Amino acid sequence: MSETLLLLLLALIGFIAGVINTMAGGGSLLTLPMLIFMGLPPAVANGTNRIGILIQSITSIAGFKSKGVKPSVFGVYLGVSALIGSLIGAQIAVDIKGETFNRILAIIMVFVVLFMVFKPKVKVEDLIERTSGKYLWLSVIAFFFIGVYGGFIQAGVGIFILLALTSINYMSLVMSNAVKVLVVFIYTIGAIAVFAYNQQIDYLYGLVLASGNATGGWIASRWAVKKGDGIVKVFLIIMVIAMAIKLWIDN
Repeated sequence: MSETLLLLLLALIGFIAGVINTMAGGGSLLTLPMLIFMGLPPAVANGTNRIGILIQSITSIAGFKSKGVKPSVFGVYLGVSALIGSLIGAQIAVDIKGETFNRILAIIMVFVVLFMVFKPKVKVEDLIERTSGKYLWLSVIAFFFIGVYGGFIQAGVGIFILLALTSINYMSLVMSNAVKVLVVFIYTIGAIAVFAYNQQIDYLYGLVLASGNATGGWIASRWAVKKGDGIVKVFLIIMVIAMAIKLWIDN
């Protein structure tokens, strides 16, 4: 396959991942293997993927804003907490061995699946958002660890963010998605800084990927608001199942 066709395919994969990332999370399970297939070492693929995530987050934020969905300063607090964690996670990602990474990711996904199956059912639309007091601090602490994971490996971080916001703060899934893209934007800046410092980014591939991510993120953010929480929940469940199956096959 020629270099031009590979770049076009990368942009297409980026578009699909942008839609998935904005609606739920897990799109990096498509982009990371693609970048590795194109010849990048896993660590470089991990760093390069963040360029697409950063640009996608910008267009997703704009898409939600265009539909009247704008996170409050609460999202900034969570983003700063995640940013601190991401600096730690990204540095771990630069040094860690591949086998260890797979084991960690497998354990985390088992936790997510069990949490989704056994957590109490909450009708978020009937409850009042809890974004101050102890719930703010609980979220700040949770998002520090989410930031560590997000800095370490982007894949699936959106799922953890949505679970935290709906379970701790009783946010609707649409608003949770709007907060999610803001948080990801903030902490990805830190992750990119670490990967760039360690020369783990291919900027050409990253920008091509970003063109697809950005387009998918813009379309999905507007679609999520139009369709409401139902379609977001479907995407969330589908991506958790897909990620769990992939981990089972890989290991």
